Amino acid sequence: MRARDIGIPLVGRPGALNAITDVPGVEVGLVTLSEDRADGVAIRTGVTAVLPLGHQGIASSVPAGLNVLNGNGELTGSHWIDETGALVGPVLLTNTHAVGAVHRGVIEWMVAQRPDRAIEWLLPVVAETWDGYLNSINEDAVRPHHAGEAIDAASAGPVAEGSVGGGTGMNCYEFSGGTGTASRLVPLGQQEFTVGVLVQANFGARSELRIAGVPMGDLEAPNPLAGPWFADDRARAVPGGAGSVIVLVATDAPLIPHQCRSLARRVPLGLARTGTTGSHFSGDIFLAFSTGNPGVLDSGFPDAGAETLIGLRMVPWNQMDRFYAAVVEAVEEAVLNALVCNTEMSGRDGHWVPRLPVDQVSDRLGTRAPSGGES
Repeated sequence: MRARDIGIPLVGRPGALNAITDVPGVEVGLVTLSEDRADGVAIRTGVTAVLPLGHQGIASSVPAGLNVLNGNGELTGSHWIDETGALVGPVLLTNTHAVGAVHRGVIEWMVAQRPDRAIEWLLPVVAETWDGYLNSINEDAVRPHHAGEAIDAASAGPVAEGSVGGGTGMNCYEFSGGTGTASRLVPLGQQEFTVGVLVQANFGARSELRIAGVPMGDLEAPNPLAGPWFADDRARAVPGGAGSVIVLVATDAPLIPHQCRSLARRVPLGLARTGTTGSHFSGDIFLAFSTGNPGVLDSGFPDAGAETLIGLRMVPWNQMDRFYAAVVEAVEEAVLNALVCNTEMSGRDGHWVPRLPVDQVSDRLGTRAPSGGES
């Protein structure tokens, strides 16, 4: 069940899968880790891999651009993206304390699978959100090989949503959150391009939630995150809205790096449609890339005698508005998909979080089918 299945009115025309994998060449793989140990440790985490040009193009560049709404988070490799306007290799998403293991895992995978590329230098792109409410985050659960498994699992098909992959232990608006995706088709002259997004949603205070413009902060559902829950000697209540959100934007429209950055700048507008005001305690980091100029920005060591000029194709700047709108629409829907396509989650120290009560949402929007149902 996704947002459209419960009748949430959403504008724009999605692709066949309504997913980031509608963008030709983009592949997504997920590794989900869920384990309850005898010593009380609960593992609720994982890894998500996004391959802009699939396995075949994993060592080639694509134009890319970054935007940061609030910097309480991490995306490795960002300085090189800013310097060159290029993204090379996969993008991996995981939890905050697993960035190092996943970073190493990408290197090990490249050494094994693409030694021709690894012999130069690698700056893996790994982003994170914090899953420490449900996940025993200080445990060494995510290992380097999980990064390789996520890359190996990547495909161009439907993308699993909700509490899966890097989003397994995440909360969104203090409901079960995690992985969500959506896409939009964008006509331009005689061509049609696709904009796809993938979110790892771990942000938003319950009181802020809005769906289709309708306030949903008073839905009848428990909110165990509202009170103190740190197991130490300080009664610390985590402020509503704490967490983070990573958003990846992909398109097959030929863009230059500055235009990719402009797409990333529009992500907060889509998030704001769901209610968030952007918490100090949330790392909100966005990366957009275009597969329409593959390999043009490669910047590895040059071949001897390879001295030539190259060119970039681009959408005219005065035609970019339709792509901006597609980003905003798809981001909003991807967040809602992460909420709707989910279940309640339990985790460490008896912590628990409910799923979004979709029947109540449908009733409030006036879209509930006669049969109803919370599943």
